[in-house]
Amino acid sequence: MLSTAQIDRVIRTALDEDLPFGDLTTESLVPQTAQAAAVLTAREPGIFSGGQVFARAMRTLDPEVSVELEAAEGAQFLAGDHLARVSGPARPILTAERIALNLVQRMCGVAALTAQYAAAVKGTGVRITDTRKTTPGLRVLERYAVRCGGGRNHRFSLSDAVMAKDNHLAAVAAAGIPLAQALAEARTRLPHTAHLEVEVDRMDQIPAALQGGADTIMLDNFPVEDMRRAVELIDGRAQVEASGGVSLETVGAIARTGVDVISVGALTHSARGLDLGLDFRVEP
Repeated sequence: MLSTAQIDRVIRTALDEDLPFGDLTTESLVPQTAQAAAVLTAREPGIFSGGQVFARAMRTLDPEVSVELEAAEGAQFLAGDHLARVSGPARPILTAERIALNLVQRMCGVAALTAQYAAAVKGTGVRITDTRKTTPGLRVLERYAVRCGGGRNHRFSLSDAVMAKDNHLAAVAAAGIPLAQALAEARTRLPHTAHLEVEVDRMDQIPAALQGGADTIMLDNFPVEDMRRAVELIDGRAQVEASGGVSLETVGAIARTGVDVISVGALTHSARGLDLGLDFRVEP
């Protein structure tokens, strides 16, 4: 689950952006004593993610607001389903509505897209993971949504693991250092718990990556047939990750090459927010 500190940090940033000097519309039109009852309703099918975030956002301006979640995290829903109920003072509900909807719509969209990828590789044993191609400031929420959709998370930040990508390798080559030597020397400077991943875009880079002690070798934009050959060449000496050019149309074939992990940037950079609405009435 997400921590309240993580959620509150995102909500505070969103409020600073959306509410710099008050809500002119609500404060000028809606009586202070008005009460509201609202229902979070799905306009299209999806996977639920972000109930805790939605509730926290709705209650952030007034703890008197009550939120009752009606869908479990990771649960599938259909158009017309009720996902949550909100009640309490009308003003804070109206003011927080857009922020709460933006976040839960985004998270449900990421979860729904991830679930499609996970379904496409079901039975292969392959892990679908996200990447660092996340929305700035929303990574913790998007990564959680990926898990709700049946995916896994890659390294969370640059501090979590070594991933030597093409530009790193180009810099090493420009310095005249052979790849295997550079990796082996890097290993001596790392904690023993650190994971070392190397991105390759050619078959002839694989032996050096293995010699240098890579824990994971990422096959970047390899054709499917080359992926099969690479898996055979690596032969269990490192975990194999496929990345680049992955779509719902290609992910099944990629999974059947024998790779262990498929990382998909689209899970976060291309997911659209699902259409959810907050339908409510204001009572005297």
